[in-house]
Amino acid sequence: MFGKRGTAGQNGNAAKPFGGGSKTASDNDSKAPPPAPEKSEAKASAPAPEPAPSSATSLSDEAKEKLDEIKVNVFNDLMEAVDLSELTALTPEQVREEINDMVSEIISMRGLVLSLPEQQTVIKDICNDILGLGPIEPLLERDDIADLMVNGPDVVYIEVDGKMQKTSIKFRDQAQLMNICQRIVSAVGRRVDEASPICDARLADGSRVNVIAPPLAIDGTALTIRKFKKDKLTLENLLQFGSITPELKTVMEVVSAIRLNTLISGGTGSGKTTLLNCMTGHIDPAERIITCEDSAELQLQQPHVVRLETRPPNLEGKGEVTMRDLVKNCLRMRPERIIVGEVRGPEAFDLLQAMNTGHDGSMGTIHANNPRESLSRIENMIMMGGYNLPTKAMREQISGAVHVIVQAARLRDGSRKITHLTEVLGMEGDVVTLQDICVYEIEGEDSNGNIIGRHKFTGLRPAFWEKAKYYGLERKLAEAMQFTS
Repeated sequence: MFGKRGTAGQNGNAAKPFGGGSKTASDNDSKAPPPAPEKSEAKASAPAPEPAPSSATSLSDEAKEKLDEIKVNVFNDLMEAVDLSELTALTPEQVREEINDMVSEIISMRGLVLSLPEQQTVIKDICNDILGLGPIEPLLERDDIADLMVNGPDVVYIEVDGKMQKTSIKFRDQAQLMNICQRIVSAVGRRVDEASPICDARLADGSRVNVIAPPLAIDGTALTIRKFKKDKLTLENLLQFGSITPELKTVMEVVSAIRLNTLISGGTGSGKTTLLNCMTGHIDPAERIITCEDSAELQLQQPHVVRLETRPPNLEGKGEVTMRDLVKNCLRMRPERIIVGEVRGPEAFDLLQAMNTGHDGSMGTIHANNPRESLSRIENMIMMGGYNLPTKAMREQISGAVHVIVQAARLRDGSRKITHLTEVLGMEGDVVTLQDICVYEIEGEDSNGNIIGRHKFTGLRPAFWEKAKYYGLERKLAEAMQFTS
């Protein structure tokens, strides 16, 4: 199947081919449009928006199956009639136009009786299968979807407003799903097959992609896409979503502008990368920024940005470039800020070294459930790198490098909040001392199960007050935190 979405028309319109599939029989039938008008109508309607979902639900299961069968037959005829390699020289718009004409002709030659919406659906689904990502292409066009999860060819889930929803989308078979996965990863120079069944990649817009194929995925290839919104988010958008308050927004703007080394901590799906993108929006455009990522996701808006991406090993197990290699190399590239998409291994030590050697304002994300735990995870990562350092020496390195920890969380109602803005003060004995600047307090929930809470400043003056004064932003900070400067 090419997906069961967006089909339209009345029951029974999805007719089987006439006997012998002759063109004459089709032309003589009063219900079938003549070939020439049919061709022009399809060509004109190809860019039209997808039919409303309600029309799809009006079809019976039998009619849907017939339409899906028609899609498969038309697709197979198209594959026999066209050399896809010849289409590579054309633009996507030209390719869609060519496919539109060919599919219309095949429908006419087969003597198929389809309503105009049904014909539009067949053409659109086949174009998506050849040029896009098949049945999930319409889902990727929706801006309200945060995650898309394919659990084999017959099961597709999406996350909307923090809630999981099962869709009616299905792939034709495992081969179609695997072909689409290979198309995604090959676009960024990676591969996925039985010999290399796990792969991280990205879409053209930076959306994160993970593929795990059989035999590791027992029920069929699992494809997970963390979608980015088409419009780049800012702290102003987070304010509109209720993730932060105007006062906290101002403080975070100051933290970014005065070049504090910042660690963004949070669990899976808490919005760490989104928050990192938002905070980088307040970096001085004159600064040179170098980003290091496993899959290039960050969408920095400054003009002077160098983006680096890791590389997996080749078939012979050689040629791998790790995150640590990138972080070490970017120190030689005259960066003013180094931004690591996700700190997850020995590169934590090299990032701390960079933060301690004049690259103020560097940032990174880390998986942790609270600010204290994020520092413990950095210790563990340093030890993973084989460094035999005393615990106190490691903690002194951490406390000297990291200035601020921003904790993000996804709450049980699906909302995402900044739960802590925490400052790293230094060492007391063998313990790294932390000071909460702002915390999110949960007060209860409403009748719909939505969590009610508020951001509350602790009333403590941050240690970076002097640095804010050095940059001339102490008044802005004082107004937000309701202090007198």
